[in-house]
Order: sequence, then C-alpha cells, then structure tokens
Amino acid sequence: MDHTAEAFQRLVQIMHELREKCPWDRKQTLQSLRLLTLEEVYELVSAIDEQNMQALKDEIGDVLIHLIFYARMAEEQQAFDLQEALEHCAAKLIRRHPHIYGNTAVSGEEDVKRNWEQIKMQERKGSVLAGVPHALPALVKAFRIQDKARQVGFEWERREDVWNKVQEEMEELAPFVSRSLSDGDKEQMEQELGDVLFSLVNFARFCGIDPEAALEKTNKKFINRFQWMEREVGQRQQQLTDLSLQEMDQLWEAAKNVYR
Repeated sequence: MDHTAEAFQRLVQIMHELREKCPWDRKQTLQSLRLLTLEEVYELVSAIDEQNMQALKDEIGDVLIHLIFYARMAEEQQAFDLQEALEHCAAKLIRRHPHIYGNTAVSGEEDVKRNWEQIKMQERKGSVLAGVPHALPALVKAFRIQDKARQVGFEWERREDVWNKVQEEMEELAPFVSRSLSDGDKEQMEQELGDVLFSLVNFARFCGIDPEAALEKTNKKFINRFQWMEREVGQRQQQLTDLSLQEMDQLWEAAKNVYR
C-alpha cells in the first residue's frame, strides 16, 4: 500500500471512530450535513478562484471528509459502503472513456464530450438534460442546460446569431422600463428578464466564457471599489450616507481608477 492509500485509509478510520464516539458526529444525518457540505464546496471554489494552493489543500480535505461521512451513513443504513461507491465510480469512468479503455477513436476534446453525453443518455435512458442537478444555482444551471443541449447538436452556428437573440430578448423587456408596473406586469417582466439572462449566459458560453466566473469577478471588483469609497469617506470622519448621490458618483469614478 502506497502512502496515499495509507493516508486515505487512516482518514476513513478516523471518520468511523468519530461517528461512533463523538456526540456531534453521531447526531448528523444526510440532511443535516447537506448545508455544511455546500459551504465546504463553496470554500473550495473560493480557493480555486484565488489560486491559493494552501487553502486548496485544506478545502480538498474538508470536502473529502464529508464524502466519507456520507458513505459511512449509507453503510449504517445498509444501502452501500465506501468500497462500492469507489468501485462504481471507477467503472463509470472506464465506461465513459472508451477512447482510453476501448476502441473508440476521437479527434479532440469535442468528440470526448459528445461521447460522454451520449453514454450518459444510454445509462439513464432519458433526457439529455436529466443529469443537470436541480439544486444548482440558476446561473450555473442555465450554462449546464445549454452546454448539454449543444452536445446533441442543438446549437447556434454564428456568434452574431446568438447576440441577435440577446437583443431580441432585450427588446421584449424594454416596454416594462418606462411604465408603472401592476402585479401582472411584474410577473411578465420577470419572465422577460429571465429570458434576457438566459440568452446572455448562452452568449457567454458560445464565446467560451464561464458566466459564473465572469459575474464573480465583477462582484469582487464592485466590493473592492465600494470598500475603497467607505475607507475614503472614513478618513474624512464621514459616512457614505452623509454624501449626495453626485458626490458618491465622483468617489466611484475615483475608485474605478484604483480598481479597474
């Protein structure tokens, strides 16, 4: 057994001991651990975004703990054990890589992805969209829906056509901008706004841009600029609420020169 396998087995043993002896660990259920798992995954994503390798090492371990924990609970319910989960995963990887473990020839990444989706459809015997998790955030889900549809040929041919669709959806949203909104109008506007967002995600995907990553960069840029404004007014013994909108606009323009 190599050192990696020994370390993994040690972690599994520790988790088993904690499940038996620790009051907090004994109390956990699949549902109670769910939200904590989501938090750990988001912390892992943050480490990736920040390219922080030390944090990445920590978060990989934290996520792995949760996965082992779920397998332990499943074993207690006599549903399956960790070995079965690992063997199932290995078999799935082999099955979905026939260009490595079979005789299928591929010419590049696109062929690999197309084969992957086709094999998944055969396994599920259902919709190509069935593999999109219901709990995904809406922006990520839109991207995955569109990407999966593309794998079976449901795709635009030209970037200009995708952008024209964005403009078409914007035109359908535009009438709601200048009129007062009833409850019915708000419901219709929500639908049109959703169509605009979906078409923008599609345009980003077509251009090879991850819309979630793009939006997160803008979020961070806004936070940096806004907090710079707060520090600036703080040095004057003021708060942002003491300023007029015009004064805040001037500060914002200055912040944009600091954080581009």
